[in-house]
Amino acid sequence: MICHKEDAEVLNSLKTARGQIDGILKMIDDERYCIDISKQIFSVQSLLKKANMKILKDHMHSCVADAVNDGSGDEKIEEIIYILEKYIDR
Repeated sequence: MICHKEDAEVLNSLKTARGQIDGILKMIDDERYCIDISKQIFSVQSLLKKANMKILKDHMHSCVADAVNDGSGDEKIEEIIYILEKYIDR
């Protein structure tokens, strides 16, 4: 299964993050206070994390569950472990 463009929650989070990044760039151009910029960056990180977690949850409930039911879940489980180790456990 691939990610579906119909997932409104993910799309809304990503579009909001994109808008906030544009705002951060403008804040930098306008030489705004560093702490205000940092707060906005944390806000974007939160939105990206939310979108990523939704994508991973959907993946586990669909692709991983289907693979486990078919007896071929090890590869899908290893993909999730890889993501957790490489990107989340920092």
